[in-house]
Amino acid sequence: MWGLVPLFWPLLKPAGSVEILAHRMVWSLAFVAVALLFVRRRRWAGELVRQPRRLGLVTVAAAVITVNWGVYIWAVNNGQVVEASLGYFINPLVTIAMGVLLLKERLRPVQWAAVGIGFAAVLVLTIGYGRPPWVSLVLALSFATYGLVKKKVNLSGLESLTAETAIQFLPALGYLLWLTAEGRSTFHTEGAGHAALLAATGIVTALPLVCFGAAAIRVPLSTLGLLQYLAPVFQFLLGVLYFREAMPPERWAGFSLVWLALTLLTWDALRTARRAARTLRAEKIVPAATIATGTVSAARNAQSVASVPDPVVDARP
Repeated sequence: MWGLVPLFWPLLKPAGSVEILAHRMVWSLAFVAVALLFVRRRRWAGELVRQPRRLGLVTVAAAVITVNWGVYIWAVNNGQVVEASLGYFINPLVTIAMGVLLLKERLRPVQWAAVGIGFAAVLVLTIGYGRPPWVSLVLALSFATYGLVKKKVNLSGLESLTAETAIQFLPALGYLLWLTAEGRSTFHTEGAGHAALLAATGIVTALPLVCFGAAAIRVPLSTLGLLQYLAPVFQFLLGVLYFREAMPPERWAGFSLVWLALTLLTWDALRTARRAARTLRAEKIVPAATIATGTVSAARNAQSVASVPDPVVDARP
């Protein structure tokens, strides 16, 4: 669904990017509110309101994802689908770099190599474009920041999205009312089909996130990480094959470097996961062997005790 979403935003023209973004915020809240009624989760909202720090982090998350959504919609509707896909390709590299800079995490040599290759890819693309690939960089930085903040907030996907869209709701609704008062809203002027498509932005936004949240607790993390590469792959293919965006040699070179970096990251992650699995199995086997050895020793001791002759009873008074 995330990979095919570039096909949806052009359907909303002649609505502008900001109007589409505002509708996305408003209708997303409506969708997740209905979803919460079905799962019957209510206590989390009161707990969140009583925790100013977490509420502040949710506000930051809402602001950052607003930037991400707005830039992505603008990019797709202005012929920048390939550059938008690049943003999600380099997002893992940006996330790793933020982990080093902000969380003081230590990288393995292969991860350092991947980050270095990703930086080289940005330089190649900058030289090729004659400017930095700002759409890609803004998308990657905003989504990496969003992930970092979400990690700190520690809310489930549905509850977090509800809180974020609740914060977005009033500004977005105010903007839509202002557009209507100015006679510039397309919601009432382009027919029922157009209005229905604008309302469907809530489903398009929330449904993939709900599915992702459901998958996260059922699918191994390594598999989930690999599957997330499918979205930018689909977006890239749509940009090249469907929207016929140009791919000059320097762009191919930049993308090739990014793909090389991601290949290294994936290989290193799978190798680390296999090592961890082997270590875990070994830790399980050792205690079992210890228990088994102890059982055999106890049996042998019991057998030796049983083989000792009975003591002689003295019959003397």
